[in-house]
Amino acid sequence: MKQVQEFLHIVTGALATPYRSINFIISSLVTSLPLFFFLIFYEMIFQRTVLEASELLVLPPGYSERDDFEYDQPRRMTKDFVLKLLLLGLLYLVPFRFLEFFNMIVTVNLASKLHEGEKPMSLKEVAYEIFHEARLKDPLITYVYVLFLSTCGLLGLMWLVINCYILSGRFWDDEYLLEKQIFLSGHVLLNVIFGSAFIAVLIKYLDWCVVWNTSIVYSILEESYGTDALMTSFYLSRGSKQSGRLLMLAFFIWGVGLRLTCLYTGCSERVSRITIQVLLLCIGNVLKWVVCTVYFHNCKKRTLEKIDEQVGLDDKNVNV
Repeated sequence: MKQVQEFLHIVTGALATPYRSINFIISSLVTSLPLFFFLIFYEMIFQRTVLEASELLVLPPGYSERDDFEYDQPRRMTKDFVLKLLLLGLLYLVPFRFLEFFNMIVTVNLASKLHEGEKPMSLKEVAYEIFHEARLKDPLITYVYVLFLSTCGLLGLMWLVINCYILSGRFWDDEYLLEKQIFLSGHVLLNVIFGSAFIAVLIKYLDWCVVWNTSIVYSILEESYGTDALMTSFYLSRGSKQSGRLLMLAFFIWGVGLRLTCLYTGCSERVSRITIQVLLLCIGNVLKWVVCTVYFHNCKKRTLEKIDEQVGLDDKNVNV
């Protein structure tokens, strides 16, 4: 219950932040525009590629024969499809992450000052402080670390989902197993195994996301980077692990839910639907970094209070 209350406290505090300064809203809008226009282009390619991939994973007619067991989906991949995957990977790792980094660093700086009750800065003042004072190196190094780790985690989740989808299809379509009346139990067992593995990996991934995002905020606001920032954020977030997991789960559901809804409704065929989806994704992205900033300050405050209490107890024991 305490963790849920902390979760609600952080979310309400983050939602109230934009209303404290019109400069924050304007700055968030300006820095989100490049990301917004890029995501419209990126999401159209991404969703069409996902639809094409789902068609490749569908088992062909006649697959139920046991002689066809050596059938392999990757053989059906065309050269154009592989090129699309490579293009998506490059777009994800370079322009998308660069634009997100630019939007993130401005959002965190402004949100931190508003949360701490400091005088809100204009976008011009933020840009001067970030670029003129060369405060990009530390967060950029940490961001590269986090990008590598998060990409590996996402690939692991995708691998589990794809394997579960392929193997489940084989159980459903295999007439040999159906004749032996064991396909149902095998299918259920397979889904339980992969479902349990997916949930376990997802929980661990969300825990890592808390540390990763906190380390980026820490690198932006403090003079630290790389493994030092990651270790410090791990230490700071220890007491709020559950609430941090809930926060990351909320934004994970937000992003995945929007994309699945768009795939189901065929947004890739209509620019207006893609635009709405991307708009909601950009709003969620800004809100995520505001939430991470508030979460970081709460963790830092709680840790300092514990240190003060420990120091006070030590002084009292010495005096006794």
